[in-house]
Amino acid sequence: MLLFTSLFLLLSYYVFRGYKNTKSVAVNVIKLDGGENQAKLRILHLSDMHLENISVSPEMITENVRNHDIDLIALTGDFLDRKKSIPKLIPYLEELQKLEPTHGIYAVFGNHDYVLQEPYFKQLQEVLNTYGIKTLQNNNESIDINGNRLNIIGIDDFSTSRSDVEKSYEGTAEGYNLILTHDPNVVLVMQNYHFDYLLSGHFHGGQIHWPKPYHLVKMGKLVRMNMIKGLHRHNGKPFYISEGLGQTGVNIRIGSRPEITIHQIALKENARSSPIAG
Repeated sequence: MLLFTSLFLLLSYYVFRGYKNTKSVAVNVIKLDGGENQAKLRILHLSDMHLENISVSPEMITENVRNHDIDLIALTGDFLDRKKSIPKLIPYLEELQKLEPTHGIYAVFGNHDYVLQEPYFKQLQEVLNTYGIKTLQNNNESIDINGNRLNIIGIDDFSTSRSDVEKSYEGTAEGYNLILTHDPNVVLVMQNYHFDYLLSGHFHGGQIHWPKPYHLVKMGKLVRMNMIKGLHRHNGKPFYISEGLGQTGVNIRIGSRPEITIHQIALKENARSSPIAG
C-alpha cells in the first residue's frame, strides 16, 4: 500500500509539473551567419498550436515578442484537428495581425489539420485567409526585399504523403529560398533542391522527453538521427525544428517547453537558382 501511495504521489507530481511546463514559454532567437552588408530579415516562427490542448494564450505570444521587430511571420501547421476548434483560432490570428509584419504572414498545414473532413478543412483555410494569412500547399510566392528576392516555398505535409517538392519549386527564380513545411523529414528527400533555410515543427521537442522520446521513433528517420528540435544541418543546409506551442494526447510537457522562435537571416545577393541542388 505504501509503495502504491508513493508511486501515485510521484506520478501526480510529474503530471502537475508537466502541466506547468505547458505555460512556460521559451523564446529563442536564432541568428544565421551572414555578411554585415546583406539584407537582414526577422521571422517570427510558430508551429503546432494544437488548439485542443494549448496553455499559451494569444496575448502571451504578442507579449513575448513585443520588443522584437518582426518582418515576416511563418506558421508551420497543426493548428487543430476538430471543427469546433476553428473559432478558437481567431483570437490568435487577431493578435498576430497586431504585430504588423512588414512582409506578411505565411502558413502551411500539418497532418492534424488534414484530419478535418470537408467542408471543415476549407473553412480552416478560409479563416486563415480572411485574417491575412497566405496559405501555401506545394506552391510558392516571391517577394522583393530591398532589391533581394525571397522565395517563400511551402511544401505540403510529408508525413501524410502530400509533399510535392518539384511542384513547390515551380516558377521560382534566383533568390533566397526559405522553405516552410510541417514535417522536417522532407529534408531527407531534397538533395536535388536548393534551399537556404527551412522551418518546420511536428515533433513537439518530444513533448514527454524523459528519459528519451522513445515514442517518436515511428515519426521518421530524423528522430533516429537525434534531430527532433532546434537548429540542424543536412547536406550542409540549415533547418529548424520548433517545439511548437500546443500539445497532443495529454496537456503536459516533460523535458520540453512551448516555443516561440525569432529567426534572423541574411538574404544572399547571389543565392543559387532553384531547383538546382546546393
